[in-house]
Amino acid sequence: MRTMKTHALPLLLLLALAFTGTAHAQTFSSLQERMSAAEFKKAGLDKLSPAELHTLNAWLRSHVGMAGAGASSAAAPVVVGPANQFGYRRPIDQPRATVESTLPGRFSGWDSHTQFSLANGQVWQVSESSSWSCQTMQDPKVTIKPMLLGSWLMYIQGCSNSVRVERVH
Repeated sequence: MRTMKTHALPLLLLLALAFTGTAHAQTFSSLQERMSAAEFKKAGLDKLSPAELHTLNAWLRSHVGMAGAGASSAAAPVVVGPANQFGYRRPIDQPRATVESTLPGRFSGWDSHTQFSLANGQVWQVSESSSWSCQTMQDPKVTIKPMLLGSWLMYIQGCSNSVRVERVH
C-alpha cells in the first residue's frame, strides 16, 4: 500500500516546477507561506514530519532560481492597476512591500466573495475559493505579505488562518 508521502511527491515536484519560472525575482518563502492552510492540508503536506518538511523546503530553495536565467520578459503579468501602487498585478521584477493596516468595524470571517476595506483606504478581495469563521473582533490588525508568483497573503490578528487576496482599489 502506498503512503500519502508517496502520493504527494509528484504533486510536490510539479509545485516546485511551477515556482521556478518567476521565483528568481523574489525571496524564498516556505511551502507553509506559499500555500493557504487548506491547500497545505489538501496536498498532504501536514503529514510530513518537521524534518521532512525542512528537507523539502531546502530542496525548493536550492532549485527555485535555476530556470530564471532563460525566462522571457513577455511572461510577466499584465498591469491591471496603477504600476506605482503595490498590490495590483504588475511585472514581478518591481519591488512589493508588506501592507499593515486595520479592518475598521466588526470582523468574523470571510468567504470567496469577501472584500476587505482597510483603514488605509485600500480594498482587497479574496482570490481563492475558501471561507473561514473567526471569533468576532473589533478593528483587527491585518498584515498583507507579498508571496511568489505575484500573489498576496493576508493575516488577520486573532484569526488562526490566512487568505490569499488581490488588490481591487
